[in-house]
Amino acid sequence: MSSGATPIVEARDISKRYGSVAALTDVSTSVSAGEVTCVLGDNGAGKSTFIKILAGFHRHDSGQLLLDGAPVEFSTPRDALDAGIATLYQDLALLPLMSVWRNFFLGREPTRWAWPLRRLDAATAKKNALEELRRLGINLRSVDQIVGSLSGGERQSVAIARAIHFGARVIILDEPTAALGVKQSAIVLRNVIEARDRGLGLVLITHNPRHAYLVGDRFLVLSLGRSLGEFAKSETSERHLTELMAGGAEFTELQAELEAAPARGAARGAP
Repeated sequence: MSSGATPIVEARDISKRYGSVAALTDVSTSVSAGEVTCVLGDNGAGKSTFIKILAGFHRHDSGQLLLDGAPVEFSTPRDALDAGIATLYQDLALLPLMSVWRNFFLGREPTRWAWPLRRLDAATAKKNALEELRRLGINLRSVDQIVGSLSGGERQSVAIARAIHFGARVIILDEPTAALGVKQSAIVLRNVIEARDRGLGLVLITHNPRHAYLVGDRFLVLSLGRSLGEFAKSETSERHLTELMAGGAEFTELQAELEAAPARGAARGAP
């Protein structure tokens, strides 16, 4: 993103309460074209509430949500999707017993001819799905294979490519590597970079600081619904993010204790 450019989406002092429980308090960050904003925190940090506000599932109680610099409120997920904000949850909304190309166009299939002779244009659907996947660097054996036969990383790839094809400007990824192994996680992170390099803004929700630091340009760390800080990559490190998530000084003390443990064990075993 060029310096001084207006973010696609910006949250300013967003707060959300559920009765007497403060789920978010004065949380701010931004999502710019060609950048990855990582939102980090352990379970209960407020990550889910925050992305549901960005995605139109919940409305914030105070603060401002801006789209291209103008205040906006999403009443439904469709409002957010129409604004170009696509959210990919862990279940991905893919049907495992249907083919890749049918999942790619689910509910929005290309057709040919006019009513009452309108028919599904399967050839165009397969061609477009294959081209979009290849543009993202994804080479499947066939778009006719069922989604259930794909690896976790490949399913994430299909969902990302589908969002791009249908005009997403911002893609929110909810813990995309949480249930994946090392190789499959690498596939997803590579797809994040590919999408960023195509000029999209991405929000990566994660509790894994290593994955975040590999691909992130901006980092927001949450704890109990509050921001522990927002940092550009040049202002932080993977270790710093880990320490913030783990409790700062308490984590440093624990790490020192664990590093000293082998030395103490060796000393006890010495003749």
